[in-house]
Amino acid sequence: MSVARHVSAARFPLVGGEVSVGGVPVSVLAARAGSTPFYAYDRQLLKQRVDELRAALPAAVKIHYAIKANPMPALVGWMARWVDGLDVASGGELRVALDAGADPREISFAGPGKRDSELAQAVASGILVNVECERELHILAAVSQQLARPARVALRVNPDFELKSSGMKMGGGPKQFGIDAEVVPAALDVVRRLDLAFEGFHIFSGSQNLRAEAICDAQTKALALAVRLAAHAPAPVRTLNIGGGFGIPMFPGEQPLDLARIGTHLRDVAASCAAQLPQAQLVIELGRYLVGEAGVYVARVVDRKVSRGEVFLVVDGGLHHHLSASGNFGQVLRKNFPVEVGSRAASSERETASVVGPLCTPLDVLADRMDLARAEVGDLVVVYQSGAYGASASPARFLGHPAVVEVLV
Repeated sequence: MSVARHVSAARFPLVGGEVSVGGVPVSVLAARAGSTPFYAYDRQLLKQRVDELRAALPAAVKIHYAIKANPMPALVGWMARWVDGLDVASGGELRVALDAGADPREISFAGPGKRDSELAQAVASGILVNVECERELHILAAVSQQLARPARVALRVNPDFELKSSGMKMGGGPKQFGIDAEVVPAALDVVRRLDLAFEGFHIFSGSQNLRAEAICDAQTKALALAVRLAAHAPAPVRTLNIGGGFGIPMFPGEQPLDLARIGTHLRDVAASCAAQLPQAQLVIELGRYLVGEAGVYVARVVDRKVSRGEVFLVVDGGLHHHLSASGNFGQVLRKNFPVEVGSRAASSERETASVVGPLCTPLDVLADRMDLARAEVGDLVVVYQSGAYGASASPARFLGHPAVVEVLV
């Protein structure tokens, strides 16, 4: 009897009745990793996603990987081979990007509250700084003079619109991100006065969106806003980063993003950009969309408990490694990530069970009353859609449990 698997599981075919990553069964991967829990990322799935984007989007649009989605050094080094550039959000991520061999001319740095030392790192490295406030402009000018190196700047704009239906809104209304659109002309005057190397604008309005029409609308508005602001700029716009927002289906009922529709629309946007900002390079910045579906989190069952008729599979990993899957990272109402008993994926013996971690808190739940293969102590539980905002976005030191291992397969 065949067992229906999660749609997301199709990327990880069964080998010998087990879920596999890169063709390697999870039990073998656990031995390779040396311990559980671990994250495993599939190289070919990562490259495949970039290839899909190349095929759907116009060649005039550059693809940048936002390292914050997954800063594992080996993964960043792999992604740097296939994308056009990297986006960092800290001095630490900048070191990872440079170590990966990325061209500094294709690295950009965005994020509020950049420290003086981080801005100095950026100038010394020759990367583009997406400036979030006037304070950064003055620091960059001073560092540029000290190092006798030009400070490359773009202004991150808090637009006067938002990306509708996005998981996280990062533009529109009062925000800690960027410079309010109405204040940008004054900031551009400061750029001119400080004689900084102005290159363009960064307009990021939201993330994790599955509605192509909403993303297309935001892209159109971002270009229109950039054209308006360019009239105040001290130099021609050479870079226009219109963000990303591309989402991946995480929960039951969600459908994959219509990439073809976005590609068709971006062709129109690129043509308009070429006409109105002829020196500008159009950039999209993606994180979760590039890596999220290429990774799994694997934990081992250490106990099987029945409490008042409900089954609990206690595993050796939890929210301290995978805060997103626990529902405590960006969810208002908790929903289950797709989960499978990876070492028994071909089994037809089913039950309703919850997967919980070893932490002394009721929040430590990876699967709440899901239909799963019947599992025993020693079995391996797989959480799909785990390639982004996993290890680095979780409270790893909480309660002193061992750190998670990450492998690139």
